[in-house]
Amino acid sequence: MGRVQGGMRCVKFLLFIFNFIFWLAGSAVVAFGLWLRFGEVVRDLTTEEKSPEYFYMGLYVLVGAGILMMTVGFFGCCGAARESQCLLGAFFTCLLVIFAAEVTAGVFAFIGKKAAVDEVQAIYNEAYANYLNDSEKGNKTLIQFHDALQCCGKESDAQVKATCPKDIQEHKNCLEEIKILIDSKLHLVGIVGIAIAGITIFGMIFSMVLCCAIRNTRDML
Repeated sequence: MGRVQGGMRCVKFLLFIFNFIFWLAGSAVVAFGLWLRFGEVVRDLTTEEKSPEYFYMGLYVLVGAGILMMTVGFFGCCGAARESQCLLGAFFTCLLVIFAAEVTAGVFAFIGKKAAVDEVQAIYNEAYANYLNDSEKGNKTLIQFHDALQCCGKESDAQVKATCPKDIQEHKNCLEEIKILIDSKLHLVGIVGIAIAGITIFGMIFSMVLCCAIRNTRDML
């Protein structure tokens, strides 16, 4: 009996530690997602008419999962403290949802990179074409892209020289710079998503072990 209670206290302590770390991780995920979404470089890829929705979709899933992680971390502590099988069961279910969301965000980031790159490049190409047809129409969008990416034009900057950053040192193809930027950002999203998914597995194990320990203790009483 003493060994069972001692083991249960140990699992409760581990679950408390896990939930505190989980809450911190959720806060970090939310901050990371919002930084990517509203950071200066990515924000400047949005125009008045269009925004890279495919790219943003992965970020929204990441932020939503982070908020859920913070909430679950708090209620997981309550479930462990009260030794409630019901709360622990709900905690396990929420972790399962977070696990699925983070895996989705991670897989989406790795697999959907090409589609996200194509989407942002299409926005740039449209602004480029608009500028060639009417320099006033695409002027603002091109300046945003060029300033954010520190690039100018495509194969050559001759046709859009007026929209290029004045302090740019060498010509850079904006289509290539878009690919590099989106690849790097979505790579980070993928790594974070898969890492958090791995962490949730430990939480599910702890919650099930504690739930079984509570059940065994009550059966012995």
